Amino acid sequence: MPVSILGISGSPVKDGNTEAYLSEALKAAEGLGDVSTELIRLIEKRIGDCRHCNWCLSKQAEGFFCGLKDDMLDVYPKIINADAILLATPTYGGRLSGYSAVFIDRWRALVLGKRYRGVLRNKVGGAMTVAWFRNAGPETALLSIVSTYLMWGMVVATPGEGGCQFGAVGVSSDGGSGRFVREDKLGVLKDQVGMASARALAKRTVELARIMKAGRDAQQTSGQQPPG
Repeated sequence: MPVSILGISGSPVKDGNTEAYLSEALKAAEGLGDVSTELIRLIEKRIGDCRHCNWCLSKQAEGFFCGLKDDMLDVYPKIINADAILLATPTYGGRLSGYSAVFIDRWRALVLGKRYRGVLRNKVGGAMTVAWFRNAGPETALLSIVSTYLMWGMVVATPGEGGCQFGAVGVSSDGGSGRFVREDKLGVLKDQVGMASARALAKRTVELARIMKAGRDAQQTSGQQPPG
């Protein structure tokens, strides 16, 4: 069964460790066959803060998602059409990046909007993060994403045994020691545990996306309406 995965890099660094980490996960997903992927770099987008103006609650219509006119208007359809989403953020102070936070705040239009209310329900979501060194707060960074997924009724994918239970974690310093190596621009790719976690998350994401899609197809075939 074909599925599509939208990868979001929430790093302010183009072609950096977070993007490389996400790219490897998307490659692993594609390797399963019948999986299409797309990667979006938030650093390349002009996305403003949600103002909680409630425009989407009263004025949202087909193709008109939000009162703010910025690049998020082009991203909304990609979110809606994707079977699963992998959001990757660097770990900053034990939390997600500002780019990532602003981005998911704008999903409010897909949670409470007059026309697109609830479109995230049962969509699969996975969280990824790259920290500079071990124990630098990646779990709380992941939880800030995962808790949002759960509040929106999404299905959370995790790597399973052998890694962080909230999502995929990689470290970008030498061995996770915090030691700086100037020549090593993409140190996360050398983190064997982290890379295994990213690939495991990708595979689980595809598995869940196929299960959810098959379930929806079965409901439609039988004439049943999904709850909600």
